[in-house]
Amino acid sequence: MNKGNIIQFIKFGLVGVSNTLVNYVVYVIFIALGAHYVIANTMGFLISVLNAYFWGSRFVFKEDETREKRVWWQVLLKTYASYALGFVINTILLALWIDVLNIGQYFGFVGGIIAYFSGIFTFLPKEMTHTELSEIVGPVLNMFVTVPINFVINKFWAYRQKNKTDDAKV
Repeated sequence: MNKGNIIQFIKFGLVGVSNTLVNYVVYVIFIALGAHYVIANTMGFLISVLNAYFWGSRFVFKEDETREKRVWWQVLLKTYASYALGFVINTILLALWIDVLNIGQYFGFVGGIIAYFSGIFTFLPKEMTHTELSEIVGPVLNMFVTVPINFVINKFWAYRQKNKTDDAKV
């Protein structure tokens, strides 16, 4: 990786933190409202990808004026499509963490931390079941898989710009 790609990956990571926060906050709000984790995950996905598109276009994958101009709605659709793979992986992993492994049973200390802060986050229950804890911890574990995948797909497909001369060669 050259220096430009490393800086771009760091910027993508910074934007990814905001995407993750948006996604996670929306997810937890829907979970707290009693939504199934798949519905909560879908709502978090839809809203966070809008955030990803906005900041990705302006901060990470800036348009190169020497190359062909991007069409905003095509980039938005490609952004949704590129994150869709991560969404599918995320949903499958959530089912694994929650329904198959019930991963929350291995994170008792996290439940204690959540209980401690539940005065601040009044929408969280004081005592959480293992399944409820799995629903909270699962998305955090998924980030280690989906972030690198999303970067590669966005960089080389969604935000790719053609050279102005590419069409002339055809």
